[in-house]
Amino acid sequence: MTEPYEVPGSSPEILVDDQVQEPRQFKVLLHNDDYTSMEFVVEVLRNVFNKSEPEALAIMMSVHKKGIGLCGIYTAEVAETKVHLVHNMARKRSFPLRCSMEEV
Repeated sequence: MTEPYEVPGSSPEILVDDQVQEPRQFKVLLHNDDYTSMEFVVEVLRNVFNKSEPEALAIMMSVHKKGIGLCGIYTAEVAETKVHLVHNMARKRSFPLRCSMEEV
């Protein structure tokens, strides 16, 4: 760990910490339900999460069989945006698809 140092030409009270922290990361998850079609889940994965067809099918099957599927890991702002997009798409198509985020 580095020590804060005094900036030349500044008053002694102003210290700069040169340590940079990585932003917090969040998993975005899709949850299974009895109404959302598998085709729609694949569409969401392709359009919102930019997954290839094989990736989208694998995640969709995880949602179907295990009840949950990992869509990706993102910073808080990106994760929130993707959750919001999924919920908006699902609402427009009258699906109860649930998407959530949790800190890694």
